[in-house]
Amino acid sequence: MAPYDKPETPIIASRRDFLAGAAGLVIAVSLPVRARAHKGGHGPSRAAFAPNAFVRVAPDNIITVLIKNIEFGQGPWTGLATLVAEEMDADWGQIRAEHAPSNPALYSDPMLGMQLTGGSASMATSYDLMRKAGATARAMLVAAAAKAWGVPAGEIAVDKGVLSHPAGHQGSFGDFAEAAADETAPEDPPLKTADQFTFIGDEKLPKLDTAEKSNGAAEFTLDVYRGGMLTAVVAHPNRFGATVASFDDSAARAVPGVVDVKQVSAGVAVLAENTYAALKGRKALSVEWDESAAESRDTETILSECEAAAQARGAIAHEAGDVDDALANAETVLEADFLFPYLAHAPMEPLDAVIERSADGGVEAWIGSQGTTLDHQMIANVCGVDLAQVKLHVMLAGGSFGRRAQMTSHLAQEAAEIFMAAGGDRAVKLMWTREDDIRGGYYRPVTVHHLRGGLDADGEIIAWEQTVAGQSFAAGTPFEAFMVRNGVDIMMVEGASETPYAVANNAVSAHIIQNPVSTLWWRSVGHTHTGYAVECFIDELLEAGGKDPVAGRLALMTDDYARLAGTLEKAAEIAGWGRDMPEGRALGVASVKSFNSYVSQVAEVSIEGGVPRVHKVWCAVDCGVAVNPEIIRAQMEGGIGYALSAILFNEITLDETGAVEQSNFHDYRSLRISEMPEVEVAIIASDEAPTGVGEPGVPPLGPAVANAVRRLTGAAPRRLPMIRNDFQA
Repeated sequence: MAPYDKPETPIIASRRDFLAGAAGLVIAVSLPVRARAHKGGHGPSRAAFAPNAFVRVAPDNIITVLIKNIEFGQGPWTGLATLVAEEMDADWGQIRAEHAPSNPALYSDPMLGMQLTGGSASMATSYDLMRKAGATARAMLVAAAAKAWGVPAGEIAVDKGVLSHPAGHQGSFGDFAEAAADETAPEDPPLKTADQFTFIGDEKLPKLDTAEKSNGAAEFTLDVYRGGMLTAVVAHPNRFGATVASFDDSAARAVPGVVDVKQVSAGVAVLAENTYAALKGRKALSVEWDESAAESRDTETILSECEAAAQARGAIAHEAGDVDDALANAETVLEADFLFPYLAHAPMEPLDAVIERSADGGVEAWIGSQGTTLDHQMIANVCGVDLAQVKLHVMLAGGSFGRRAQMTSHLAQEAAEIFMAAGGDRAVKLMWTREDDIRGGYYRPVTVHHLRGGLDADGEIIAWEQTVAGQSFAAGTPFEAFMVRNGVDIMMVEGASETPYAVANNAVSAHIIQNPVSTLWWRSVGHTHTGYAVECFIDELLEAGGKDPVAGRLALMTDDYARLAGTLEKAAEIAGWGRDMPEGRALGVASVKSFNSYVSQVAEVSIEGGVPRVHKVWCAVDCGVAVNPEIIRAQMEGGIGYALSAILFNEITLDETGAVEQSNFHDYRSLRISEMPEVEVAIIASDEAPTGVGEPGVPPLGPAVANAVRRLTGAAPRRLPMIRNDFQA
């Protein structure tokens, strides 16, 4: 395979150098003052907002949009390029997208204060920015054409990438790219109104990355080969918290192709001329582990500790009214515990990274990097070079689900440590196998919810108490300072501390449980378990009070959740809520707001062989302006499939020694294509600002299925995965 070509443009450069280095027209834009990141608050220190999006118009008429968010299947290349094409009045066939280089000064996310993809925020944080980029490019091209033709700019029309004037003048964007670069960028170019959109909302706009991913031309980190490159794999401990005591590498070094064996902070790395030799050398390696601080408990013990903690109120996340008095005087009190297992992310492309020495003495790296600024800084620190001496290429990635957004940048650290330990003079490709990743931690944390709810004599909900106990993946990381407040990890309680339901007496609290198992955010983060617990328990309370699950929810939703109510009404409508169901089937419903998007789902479920079978899911989503409806549908469908796999089958368990029992898809079971339900998605028309869709399709699916199962069997699935139970309809 041919080596991956090095880009000519420096990854870290001054704005002047960056703009001067490209032919044709390059546009840099910044958000208006009202949308800029602010200093202070709970987040990390943030510098003043800098230009962070670029459009490049080349003389060959190709428009390249530089995307600051990683593309790992969620659609930012297409979605953000759509905004540029819309305001430029370009032809879709001339639009290209590529990852922006790592440069926090230019490409920081205004909400996150760094170059990082997360929180389903790509569209939300770039909608105005990318439209302004396109409008600026259009205005400068028009100005250049007006000067060349000697006509007023206001008389020039633009359609599908062609500029024209009634006097007979006509030219392409490429014809004026060089001249346009000398024009002054307008301060505040006018943007289109919704009735003028042609690309935004187009149901049939093809994705920019589909063809290359289909024909194999798309390049992932796995495809990067450098001259003289070594392949490295690492022997990690079987128990979390263990460290290397000693190792014998004689047998590993005897394997043909093995070049070196080096200890790094996470384990022992074997470097070889090829992958096969590296894996064989690792198998021959003998490592003695210091397990004095290692996790030695099994899953049941860890869960029991969380369950015991959840029985008592913890650090307060939300409090209203007097929940204790309301529960004491309630006509009926319901109580429930919900137990959630460790979950692996299991993306199709396991972790990998390539790093080599650059000609100037710095380093160059290729990573499917989600936390780009964090990875960039880590590589610089480990390699002992300035940030400007690191060129980090953000690669396409085969999925993530949160796995690549590493608070500690452990993959970049490991790659850089191996590179330096091996001498720093040969390129190194670090590869994790799927077994490495499944067993390697960074899971969604084990979490337990304890809930109590009170009803009055009329069946109205008058009290709600919810206590969450589990690990905090922010603890001990740079994110702790702004994610943990007054003893509460805000990610643990999101979706619980602010529910859509008006209950006058309400208390939500949390316990942070410490243990050595490494954890990380997982697709839709806290909402994966808070959405399940809240939506299952509200369903039980409504039924106990004699209320219909849909009508009861709607009656409780506050005005602030009118958009969520709209999705609930739509999902119920398209599902035919209230209709007679075939024997052995039932409908369940759930509604969750997450990442500022509103999603409701209705699931039709039966029981087959003691396991729930989901036949169809009706999904209604309100994510503001629907920039790319097909991407929205795809993300809802993908989220539903991902969530269904998790609630039915997925769990990571530790044995009696504290070692992980699962290793690959044969025992970390993924949903099979024959088990995927039919999905119908309704997108609510909206003129609100667009919000995220990568994660919000996940949270409602689990409780919708669970609520249907409870109606069929009388048993509430309170411990996941559901395959642990033998349900009988």
